[in-house]
Amino acid sequence: QVQLVESGGGLVQPGGSLRLSCAASGIIYEINAMGWYRQAPGNQRELVAVITSGGTTNYVDSAKGRFTISRDNAKNTVDLQMNSLKPEDTAVYYCTCNVQSYFWTRASDYWGQGTQVTVSS
Repeated sequence: QVQLVESGGGLVQPGGSLRLSCAASGIIYEINAMGWYRQAPGNQRELVAVITSGGTTNYVDSAKGRFTISRDNAKNTVDLQMNSLKPEDTAVYYCTCNVQSYFWTRASDYWGQGTQVTVSS
């Protein structure tokens, strides 16, 4: 199977920055899309940013210009650099990866355990 381990969450003041990291390990033949979701209390989980294996990125409108997603295919990692953070960015952030474990199997989605990001003065 595949495990995703996230790190980098915490408490930051408005206008500050945080960098989230996620490392995938286990039986991995190929990782397709990698992304970050977030869920605030009382809200549905929403896609924040996604990056394809080729490096194409997409962001939720509220993150454009402030967040940057990147990946290292050699290390099976995906990062989310978050700048100019706002209180409304407060949420649990989840890493997700679409992983093919063997060349003859279909890819499956895996999720990390989540990391709390709190933006508050």
